[in-house]
Amino acid sequence: MTIHDWLWPGFLAFVAVILFVDLFVLHRRDHVITTREALKTVAGYVALAMIFAVGVFYFGGKDRGAEFLTGYLIEQALSLDNIFVIALIFTYFKVPAEAQYRVLFYGIVGAILMRLSLIVPGVKLVDHFMIVGMALGALLVFSGYKMMTSGDDMVDPGESRIVKFLMKTGRVTTEYEGSKFFTRRNGLLFMTPLFVVLVTVEVTDLIFAVDSIPAVLAVSRDPFIVFSSNVFAVMGLRALFFVLSGMMRTFRHLKTGLSLVLIFIGLKMLAAHWVKIPSPFALTVTVLLIGGSIVASIIARKREEDRAGAGG
Repeated sequence: MTIHDWLWPGFLAFVAVILFVDLFVLHRRDHVITTREALKTVAGYVALAMIFAVGVFYFGGKDRGAEFLTGYLIEQALSLDNIFVIALIFTYFKVPAEAQYRVLFYGIVGAILMRLSLIVPGVKLVDHFMIVGMALGALLVFSGYKMMTSGDDMVDPGESRIVKFLMKTGRVTTEYEGSKFFTRRNGLLFMTPLFVVLVTVEVTDLIFAVDSIPAVLAVSRDPFIVFSSNVFAVMGLRALFFVLSGMMRTFRHLKTGLSLVLIFIGLKMLAAHWVKIPSPFALTVTVLLIGGSIVASIIARKREEDRAGAGG
């Protein structure tokens, strides 16, 4: 067997080992995740992603390496918006702090399986039918415009159809039972509210995947690059949640930056048949847009604090 034959099973085995160690070794006991612990976990996942990126640059070349980093950065940035929605879900359902990590863990496992089922056929469709690529490009441009022009309307998780459906079954308990997703009452299997939260998180990720997967498909047509960049970003999402969930309002201009990234990547996909935009250039634009929006948010926040201090 060649190295390419081992690529997919080897990577999937690597991801499985990392997730197993994360949940059953490092976090085998349910507890409240501190910011310090979350920062260490985020740093670990970022380090793994960068080591993997070095390998892609070395074995795949400059273009493949740039494609991986661009895909990773886009997915990571789009995850920030997802984090805010998850925080709203946890607040709405009053999820105990010690059970949040387990919900996010299984949510990540579902997200990885979902992406595996969507990315491989997605790449083949884009490769074989130009109209599919153009349609996805148009979707990204529209998503970017919609994100930029939408207000800050609060999401009401209780109004989602899946939540209403689960509640109507009459098989959902009213109280949490630790980190259990299911429990038995009088010999019957019942869902706990934690399972409803997990399903809501999975549906939310599916909605966000509609933007993130086409965005990375616009960067690379290599299914392994697309999948691996998504997986590395998604694996660190749950730890990033505990670092940033209380800070999302600080990055007020991030939505604008993400909108421009989606529009740029969408235009890149629309023009791919006629104009080849180099991967390093796409990476540079993505870094500048996301980094610029974060810096602009920090500056705006600092100016507000200075004005408030002067006025006080």
